[in-house]
Amino acid sequence: MDGVPQGTTDKTFYLETFGCQMNVHDSEKVIGTLLQEGYRQVETVEDAGLILYNTCSIRDKAEQKVFNRLNDYKKLKKQGKKFGVLGCVAQQEGAKIFERAPYVDMVCGSASYRNLPAMLVQIEAGMRATGLDDRETDECFETAFTARTNQHRGYLTIIEGCDKFCAYCVVPFTRGKERSRSSSSVLAEGRQMADLGYTEIQLLGQNVNSFHDPEGKKTFAELLTAVGEIPGIKRVRFTTSHPRDFGRDIVEAIDASPALCNHVHLPVQSGSTRVLDAMQRLYTREQYLERISWIQSARRDISITSDIIVGFPGETEAEFEETLSLLTEAEYDSVFTFKYSPRPNTPAIHLDDAIPDEEKARRLAVVNEHQRAIGLARNRKRVGLVLDVMVEGKNEARGQWIGRTAQNMTFNFVAPSGAELAVGGYVDALVTTSFPNSLVGEMVWK
Repeated sequence: MDGVPQGTTDKTFYLETFGCQMNVHDSEKVIGTLLQEGYRQVETVEDAGLILYNTCSIRDKAEQKVFNRLNDYKKLKKQGKKFGVLGCVAQQEGAKIFERAPYVDMVCGSASYRNLPAMLVQIEAGMRATGLDDRETDECFETAFTARTNQHRGYLTIIEGCDKFCAYCVVPFTRGKERSRSSSSVLAEGRQMADLGYTEIQLLGQNVNSFHDPEGKKTFAELLTAVGEIPGIKRVRFTTSHPRDFGRDIVEAIDASPALCNHVHLPVQSGSTRVLDAMQRLYTREQYLERISWIQSARRDISITSDIIVGFPGETEAEFEETLSLLTEAEYDSVFTFKYSPRPNTPAIHLDDAIPDEEKARRLAVVNEHQRAIGLARNRKRVGLVLDVMVEGKNEARGQWIGRTAQNMTFNFVAPSGAELAVGGYVDALVTTSFPNSLVGEMVWK
């Protein structure tokens, strides 16, 4: 754990995280802050004095899931335990959480995490604490105390919030406006991570490539290159990119710097320009495919992944077919697919012509099957290649080591008899078999 004081304390906490990588990394920073404030993390709610839920409101019924979890544990309030709701549901629901769950002691949106030390003092004194910054905050959550859960691959947030206001998305309302850290701050944390032994850094942001250096020193592409030049860093990843802000210079940086992973996650959501406009995505099908062509024309073989939403209100069968044809043209390695679900406080919740759930389910199945065939064909072309793999663990039952390539693909491979590989180390492996979402092979000696 980075810079976190060790020792015992009678102040204990349990934290459960829902949702995306941003939430996971937020929790790492929250945990670090709590440890710095004299708390000790425990593994169960029964052992904790303070129970925290870092929540996500992207998925359907996310709020209900949180309230159900709180309801399950309200009996623990009688034992003197305290409860806190953090993250997107906290920001979205605000003080209504206290009304629905009166035993909650703290409600804190992600834009207010920098105020956690003062809020902890409040709840320790028996008061309720509320942290709900509006969209106008310019503050980022920067802390020297981050309890990283992976000792080899670490997250580094470079931009918080969102200004895109997609019609279906709550993030601009729950995480505030876009606000970037300075390039100097990012590089300082990157060097600290390298000094602690990290070899892979993943830069994070709701729209990571919308980064705008407050110091005016570096563009996003230049920052990528600079992080890749930190001694000891072997791999640099970034997610999630927004197509509107995705420039050719990002592809040029990946081509020029071996440390930058040859993988781009570029969510498209729909293949129809009309649907994209209704979604308020800020680009057309043609503009998106232009960016795909930049990636496909790179000297390196850059893996492309994406997000797809099916069944957006008013999506016709013909427009759905446009999404299928875009999958074919983009040749994604994998795609995260979702059925549209209305979210509170979003413009799309007022749109007419809702698609029946059965039809959304059918379209989802069709997309998944179509992409499965594309992914399988893409991976077949990798049979015979020798790839650099970061070791992540071992499946004892199958006698295979588990690793990840620079293209962010799972690679299961066998090593020479008796070989014990170090988790976090790197090996070369030959691809001998492929599946739609993974590769299989055998380690080769350098």
